[in-house]
Amino acid sequence: MKEIIEKYKDVVVQIATPFSTGTGFFLKEHNLIVTNEHVIRGSKEVVIDGNAFEKTMSNVLFSDPRHDLAFLSLPSQINLQEISLSPRDVSDGDVVLAIGHPMGLKYTFTQGIVSNSSRFMEEKDLNYIQTDAAINPGNSGGPLVNKLGEVVGVNTMIYKDSNNLGFALPANYLKETLLAYMPSHGKVGTRCLSCSNLVFEDTVDSGYCPHCGSKTSIPSELEEYTPTGISRTIESILSDSGYDVKLSRKGPNLWEIERGSAKINIAYYDKKGFIMSDAFLVKLPKQNISAIYEYLLRENNKLEGLTFSVFRHDVVLSLVIYDQHLNKVSGKTLLERLFEKADHYDDVLVNKFGAEWKEDDD
Repeated sequence: MKEIIEKYKDVVVQIATPFSTGTGFFLKEHNLIVTNEHVIRGSKEVVIDGNAFEKTMSNVLFSDPRHDLAFLSLPSQINLQEISLSPRDVSDGDVVLAIGHPMGLKYTFTQGIVSNSSRFMEEKDLNYIQTDAAINPGNSGGPLVNKLGEVVGVNTMIYKDSNNLGFALPANYLKETLLAYMPSHGKVGTRCLSCSNLVFEDTVDSGYCPHCGSKTSIPSELEEYTPTGISRTIESILSDSGYDVKLSRKGPNLWEIERGSAKINIAYYDKKGFIMSDAFLVKLPKQNISAIYEYLLRENNKLEGLTFSVFRHDVVLSLVIYDQHLNKVSGKTLLERLFEKADHYDDVLVNKFGAEWKEDDD
């Protein structure tokens, strides 16, 4: 399995929209990224992040609500390994590997067995692969892989409040969808949920399927996402500070900012009424820990509004802003100070106290 894990680290990507997060994987033969439709629902473009390229925007090329599949455009000028869709069906008891980014934890691999190779879901009128490999929110759209390293399914859903009860769309449905879409590769389209025909930008009839007349939504015709309320204020601050807001989005009310060597996560908890900004700077050194603790405590006395803490082995610099006190002027001042101090302190902690740089996958 080790070789399979290493191979898939380069072809599995993390996907983020203003509404959700999920996983996708490259199919080099078809020159596109596969994911679930519910991951990209409501978006004409998404943020993709992977080991083989810098974080970038990707266009939604095709959405298939019938099978919960979607295809995304590839970043240009990248060379990726080839992975294949399994030519054979899985059987009960087969060992499988679920790959994805559950709960935002990048590149998580969970092994299990096929509990039922053809579980029929009446409400969806489709068969699914049932597996006890751990699948969690964020895994959606990732590959389910067999011992040969072949994709046997697309991880799609879990049963709520259940343990080890996950479901993947079998690869044969993906093959059928690819076969139907590839003659029109590059065009933006969708599968009509009513009649199952494929509809594209040049064939849609004023928002209706030309085959059956049902209302149909083409991804490229969706309205651009516009934040409201506090989220709008946060994005306005980030934009005024020179950051690409689209690339900063990590999910609903979540943003990630890179400032020099520091990465800062910003989260708005609307029900609790505050914005939490955390810069996970470095890992504690294996020696001389008392010296770094003393330094952090001294600096805490100097930092107005910012606070050092240690979470497990990570040194974190945090800022809390209550939404009722947030405005563009004060918010920009506070966030810019956090960004500047985060970029400063991680260098100090590494060079002076022997702290360890955090890996991107941490």
